[in-house]
Amino acid sequence: MNRDKRAGFPPELLKQSNSERASYFNTYTVAHPQLKDASDRLRTAIRNAIPGSLILVCGPTGVGKTTLSLRTEQSLTAEMIKELESDPGRFAVVGVEAIPPDHGNFNWKEFYKRLLQKLDEPCIGHKIKLPSLNDISERTRRPNMGHTAAAPELRQVAEDVLKHRRPSAILIDEAQHLAKMSSGRKLQDQLDSIKSLANITKIPIVLIGTYELLSFRNLSAQLSRRSVDVHFRRYRADRADEIKAFKNVLWSFQNHLPLSVAPDLVGEWDYFYERSVGCVGVLKEWILKAFKTALEDGGHTLTHRHLKDSALSVSQCENMVKDASDGEEALEETMEARADLRKLMGLEARFTKAGATEQRSSARADKSTVRRRRRRPGERNPKRDPVGNTETFEG
Repeated sequence: MNRDKRAGFPPELLKQSNSERASYFNTYTVAHPQLKDASDRLRTAIRNAIPGSLILVCGPTGVGKTTLSLRTEQSLTAEMIKELESDPGRFAVVGVEAIPPDHGNFNWKEFYKRLLQKLDEPCIGHKIKLPSLNDISERTRRPNMGHTAAAPELRQVAEDVLKHRRPSAILIDEAQHLAKMSSGRKLQDQLDSIKSLANITKIPIVLIGTYELLSFRNLSAQLSRRSVDVHFRRYRADRADEIKAFKNVLWSFQNHLPLSVAPDLVGEWDYFYERSVGCVGVLKEWILKAFKTALEDGGHTLTHRHLKDSALSVSQCENMVKDASDGEEALEETMEARADLRKLMGLEARFTKAGATEQRSSARADKSTVRRRRRRPGERNPKRDPVGNTETFEG
């Protein structure tokens, strides 16, 4: 259909270059319900966090976690604007991405360098290790320059800078890469490094990543006690309200594509759901890729061929669904899990208050089963027999 005044993009974009039109859609974001819910819960968790605690934000790949991180940075900065004006040296929040190693273990030295860059620390490449005054032999040792400095030295600098900048939180995106270790023992070491950084600086650390982060979640009882979970869900097909929200997201994308002829994306919502597995980040990347192809073909509209050629394969989507389902199940609290917990604690496997509804439903189901029990041939139906004089008199 032809564009009308309801199009969400500036009409003058149609006269701009392909790169400018693609850039507009690339930077466009939708404040959809799942994103807003995760953002609200994350900000609340940061505000109420005990100093030095950990917050784990988990979700499927492509759900929009990077957008969540940026949105949280912007929101916290807006909330602290008066404090920042009175103390220019302070940061509202600092966000850094955990880069996966090319091979071997996670590179902490590179991580601390990136963190210092985000904190606007000058002369990162010229940090030195001063010799100890308590050891004469140390005085003659050549200082360790920044380009060869070890991770512990850079960490010491990072700790000092964090104490000076006093951000309300440290956001680590793609935090599942911290678990890139060659043994379970080293995975525990990774967790200890994160915990100690939070303890020393008294700043809550937010680990944002895929469900692979769950390997950290129950690694120690101490972490379980001091951590908070924020589940960033995908949209689920068996929830009517979530499908409605997914269609609204699709409608917003449809109306912000700078095309002279608007495509009908909502009319094929189930196809878009199928190849995005309900993840808005996957959906956005897919449409952007197809849109760039459409621009190369003249830029009038987006066709099914453009979308099909840019879509993820069935096998890719199948793997994503399996990973998402496993992660959702791991974070879901079931009645069976509660029963197991109570048995471990020496309690009866029965519930009060929160589990009362389930108990009543189970009891009703048991009674219904008894009533429907098949009787033997000749067995009477249960009923009350008449008692006393049953004759009827007419006056």
